[in-house]
Amino acid sequence: MIFDTHCHLFDEAFKDDLDEVMNRAKEENVSKILVLGDTIENSKAALKLANQYEEIYAAGGIFPCSCHGLNLDESLKSLETLLNNDKVICLGEIGLDHYWEKDKQLLEEQELFFIEQLKLAEKLNLPVSIHARDSIEDVYRILKEYCPSKGAILHCYSSSPEMMKSFLKMNIMISLGGPVTFKNAKTPKEVAKLVPLDRLFIETDAPYLAPMPYRGKRNEPSFVRKTLQEIAYLRNMNETELEDILYENSCRFFGVKK
Repeated sequence: MIFDTHCHLFDEAFKDDLDEVMNRAKEENVSKILVLGDTIENSKAALKLANQYEEIYAAGGIFPCSCHGLNLDESLKSLETLLNNDKVICLGEIGLDHYWEKDKQLLEEQELFFIEQLKLAEKLNLPVSIHARDSIEDVYRILKEYCPSKGAILHCYSSSPEMMKSFLKMNIMISLGGPVTFKNAKTPKEVAKLVPLDRLFIETDAPYLAPMPYRGKRNEPSFVRKTLQEIAYLRNMNETELEDILYENSCRFFGVKK
């Protein structure tokens, strides 16, 4: 069994053929899928899908580039209400993004929303899924102080093996997606070889970051098999053995039955 630990199936890219997408996922043995929101509205959409499909679980959060202009207290109250559901197993996608945002004041706003959502995750006894684009050192600084006791996932990890070792000293998981299959992806391949197996997840981030040979096309959960195959190759492992380990990791971390 495979657990796609990060995707966005509420996206418009799936509006015409979601049932077919789900059927293809089943054909590749993808039995659990975590759909994450990045706004209150999208988090509600993620939960709606989780209630519609048995194999889908939901997460809700406010993405760093989505927090600008929002009222913090009202947003946290809405998020807390939304997350009070049996099919919600994570808070996210949250974090910091220094790629799209450069304004100092807005970056400070991102940090405030990030910290307060980490506190909310602790209150609700949930793990978090973290976006850390061009911001890994600031994410590390904040997690050292505020990482929830249920832990965190660095989704689609793209930083160095050395930085990964620092995160591994905390209750933090490393998730790899389609980029590990790219020919020029030297760093993700190094990480895939070095990350302890009990700390590793796989994901699609669908509809984004499709693996080879689908690069540039719409990603979907069935494609996570390509990421699994690449990591098994890099680690010189049996694919089925790796599949079982990663599925066990994900179910244990999220507290769901296998």
